[in-house]
Amino acid sequence: MGQNRSDTIAPMPKTAYARAASDAPDAPDAAPVIKSTSPAVVRAVQVLDAIATAAEPLSLADLTRLIGAPKSSLHGMCDTLVQLQLLKRLPGGAMALGPHVMSWANAFLSQTQIAEEFRTLWDQSDAFHDATVTLSMLDGAEVVYLACQNGDLPLGVTFRIGMRLPAPYTATGKAMLSTVPTAEVRHLFSTGMPAPLTRASVPTAQALIDELDQVRSLGYSIDNGQMRDGMTCFGAPVFDATRARAVGAIAVSYLTSEIDAPTGERIGTQVRALADELSSRLGAGRTRQTQG
Repeated sequence: MGQNRSDTIAPMPKTAYARAASDAPDAPDAAPVIKSTSPAVVRAVQVLDAIATAAEPLSLADLTRLIGAPKSSLHGMCDTLVQLQLLKRLPGGAMALGPHVMSWANAFLSQTQIAEEFRTLWDQSDAFHDATVTLSMLDGAEVVYLACQNGDLPLGVTFRIGMRLPAPYTATGKAMLSTVPTAEVRHLFSTGMPAPLTRASVPTAQALIDELDQVRSLGYSIDNGQMRDGMTCFGAPVFDATRARAVGAIAVSYLTSEIDAPTGERIGTQVRALADELSSRLGAGRTRQTQG
C-alpha cells in the first residue's frame, strides 16, 4: 500500500517506558513510575524503545547516554536481546530492531478487532479508493496508525502502520479527542502542546479545545495543514459497544489545492458515514460523542 515518496514523517517517540525506571520520578516531565519486581524487564523495554524511536541505529555508548544505565549491564542485556532476535547488531557494532519484533506487531494487529473490521469494510466499500485513508487509535497525546491505504496523490507523506504523530495536529487525533471530556483534554496538555509540525499546528490547549467543539458540531474533524503543509485531512471517530469515547478514528487525506468548501463538506460527511459503518461492525449503536 505504501508509495515511493521523497519525504516521510518519522515515528514519534514512545517515552513512557523510557522514563519508567528513572531515578527521579518526581521530575516535572516524568511519567508514572512502573512498580515492578523485574527491573531488568523494564530496562529491556527502555532499550527497545530507545532504538525504535531513534532516527538511525544506536551504539552501546548511545544507549548508555540515553538510558543512564551502566555500560556493563547494557552490554549483557543487548547481547541477550540480539540472541532473541529482538535486536540485530550491524557492522560497526550499532544496533537496530530485530526481526522477532515484527512477529509481535503482526500478532497485535491480528488481535485488534478494529483493524480487522476496517480491512473487511475497506474491501467491501467503494469509498475513497483513490485517496489516502488511515485508521488510528489514541495513545495518550499521540495517535498510532493501525492501517494505511496510501493513495496516488503526491502528498509528500507515506503513512505506515505503527507510525506515531501528535494527536492535536491530525484529523484522527482531533476526532478521537472530541470524544474525551474537555477537562481531561486540558489536563493532557497542561504542560504545553507537542512541538508543532507546521506553522498551522494548533498552538495552545484552549485553541485545541475550541477546535474540538467544532468537531462535535460538524460530526467530523479537519486537519487544515497542521500535520503537513499543503495537505488537508478529514477524520471521524469510531466507537464500539463498550464505551462512549472513541476506540479509533478514520481519516482521508487530499491535496489542499483540491479542496473547496463544498468538496470539504462532502468529504467530511462521507468519512463520517464510513466511520459510522465501522462503528456498527464493532457493535456500537447510535454514534456517541462526549460533549465535554
